[in-house]
Amino acid sequence: MIEFRDVSKIYPGNKVAAQDINLEFNDGEFIVFIGTSGSGKTTCMRMINRMIEPTGGSILIDGEDIMSMNPVDLRRRIGYVIQQIGLMPHMTIYENIILVPKLLKWDEAKMQTTAKELISKVNLDESYLDRYPAELSGGQQQRIGVIRALAADQDIILMDEPFGALDPITRDALQELIKKLQREMGKTVIFVTHDMDEALALADRIVIMDEGKVIQFDTPENILQYPADEYVESILGEERLNQARSAMKTVDEIMIKNPISINVNDSVRQAARVMRNSRVDSLFVIDDNNVIQGVLDIFDIEKIGRRSAQVKDIMKDAQYIHDDTRIRDAIYSIMTLGYKNLPVVDKDYKLVGLVTRASIVESIYSGIWGNEGSNVSETVQSTENN
Repeated sequence: MIEFRDVSKIYPGNKVAAQDINLEFNDGEFIVFIGTSGSGKTTCMRMINRMIEPTGGSILIDGEDIMSMNPVDLRRRIGYVIQQIGLMPHMTIYENIILVPKLLKWDEAKMQTTAKELISKVNLDESYLDRYPAELSGGQQQRIGVIRALAADQDIILMDEPFGALDPITRDALQELIKKLQREMGKTVIFVTHDMDEALALADRIVIMDEGKVIQFDTPENILQYPADEYVESILGEERLNQARSAMKTVDEIMIKNPISINVNDSVRQAARVMRNSRVDSLFVIDDNNVIQGVLDIFDIEKIGRRSAQVKDIMKDAQYIHDDTRIRDAIYSIMTLGYKNLPVVDKDYKLVGLVTRASIVESIYSGIWGNEGSNVSETVQSTENN
């Protein structure tokens, strides 16, 4: 655990870089500091390994004040990745990776094993260990910078805008990579960025700073839903806020109520008649208490022909969502898993509504364009129904 207790950094001339910082980071969290230039985000991160020493207050790691630690030993306990990568050009990739383990006097066999395991984690083969940094692309060098920070198996990794100088495609790939490694290895990552999309994609929790103070410290979801003030709203941007507010709504706000259904004890002939009269190709199956039991479609009926049967004999299990499911989660089921529609049930599993692809599209358009999207979504709805 990392704790900031009333931490301040004030330079000569009463220039405040950080003031009254109180934060707690749990083991294994991915924490992102974000803010405009001069907000104090990098100062806070660099105070953790005493590259910048606090003027007041205290920073604790697992309950121990960092000012009581030897600064060199402290820094060897903490991995560090910077934007400029910082690989030693005269050293091989292997020598760069084992830089800290060598200082810690690891034996050669352990260092070789660690280097081989780590380089495979970033999708580079062992032949790269004998190369020099100049022989690698910028993205490959940055991957080496990341695993060098992991090589000594430090529990804490500091990352100072590590992907800021990379092209968007390489940057996206490395963001996915570092999040994957962080989860797999259980590291605590403290990450500084000025890019809100990067912060939202990576963070378990985000520290938003301005003029040396913490303005908001919360999960990405809560920050999007409940920005602390106009400053937070401004760095989030109106488009992100509109999309988030739409996605954070629950499906009971967009569902079609009283969907067409059939009783589990009804005959297949009755089900076919309801489908034909209602011009639908599937029905949700309920019991006498309106509790969902399954789903039946026209192809199930076609398979048995004219034989006498009850709905319960040929129905299939139904994938359903609850009425308090967030729209963003329904989007995943509809768009990613490919469901055409999903029944909505209440806490007692009673059928109360239906979410369709069209209603999801309507929600997305509303989140992006507001009422301007209504004509487009009406066209989608019309096309889907036909």
